[in-house]
Amino acid sequence: MKQYIYADNAATTQLDPKAFEAMIPWLRDEYGNASQPYSFSRKPKKAIAEARAVIAECINADPEEIYFTSGGTESDNWAIKGSAFSDSGHHATITSQIEHHAVLHSCEATERIGYPVAYLPADEEGRILPETLDRYISDRTRLVSVMTANNEIGTIQDIAGLADIAHAHGAMFHTDAVQAVGHIPIDVKALDVDMLSASAHKFNGPKGIGFLYIRKGIKVCPFMDGGGQENKNRAGTENTAAIVGMSIALMNNTQNMRNTSDSIRSLENLLITKLIEEGLVFRRNGANTLPGLISLSFQNSNGEMLLHRMDLKGICVSTGSACNGSSDEISHVLQAIHLPDEYAKGTIRISLGKHNTESEILKITESLKQILMPK
Repeated sequence: MKQYIYADNAATTQLDPKAFEAMIPWLRDEYGNASQPYSFSRKPKKAIAEARAVIAECINADPEEIYFTSGGTESDNWAIKGSAFSDSGHHATITSQIEHHAVLHSCEATERIGYPVAYLPADEEGRILPETLDRYISDRTRLVSVMTANNEIGTIQDIAGLADIAHAHGAMFHTDAVQAVGHIPIDVKALDVDMLSASAHKFNGPKGIGFLYIRKGIKVCPFMDGGGQENKNRAGTENTAAIVGMSIALMNNTQNMRNTSDSIRSLENLLITKLIEEGLVFRRNGANTLPGLISLSFQNSNGEMLLHRMDLKGICVSTGSACNGSSDEISHVLQAIHLPDEYAKGTIRISLGKHNTESEILKITESLKQILMPK
């Protein structure tokens, strides 16, 4: 099998071996349905309760505030649509122009049935400024949704400041923290958020599982109708193995966060330094970014070409969001930060993780030099 350098950790991450091992019993032996009342279901039910408590502790929540979903997309849909559909008065939602499409398309869906939505502009570094929200918000606003960190350019937002403005106007605050959870400290009480979305495969957990934090007392309609799982708020048989795997992965990432972050920052600095030393002309997008999430724009180049040429060299990078990886259009995020076309079209995202090495960084920089500065 061809050996790749994987530098697209913002798209997905390698499954934590300890998480994988923890999942096996619930796939093979203890396969009972946790919702059933007989004794064979007691162990899965207990495992889910323990996993819920672990996840809650990692973000400083209470266990009963954690609701399991199929991933970040469902969590975002639930937060946006669940808020709107709980509101017979058709109050407004405010989000930003640089959100993930799971939020943007959910907002568009509520607009089609009469719920107004306003879209906050970002500055040139991808920041949603509190004063911008203050201009847009009113007492008719029901929900504000701004992502914790952008999945394309990595900019980390002032969530606590934005939430404070939302609450001052009587609005709820949701944050899509899919890219951030497990990589930077997340404390829902310090951030003062009412809802928070997360997805396991972004922090070395299994795919197809995530959670939505909903603060006690917050009322949103269920998104999935059916049985009475998740305290009658999210129907569907619980995926015990994935839930357990997610909890182990998040716990491990949280416990080792500082060392991992320092290591990834070191690799990030090496990458930028080497690119400059090689004489490559580029812009780095974003500010106050997530560890290892590096959006680079090369003047008068083509991001799609760079992706494929790097792939031929055995290096996995992306042109932006993993959900739109096949598109060669300028992404909505780069448009929103007003990146000039001659740079925007030559943008790639390199996202480093805990398994990357210095030798891989040197190979990445050498490969970019060979592509962009051929002899």
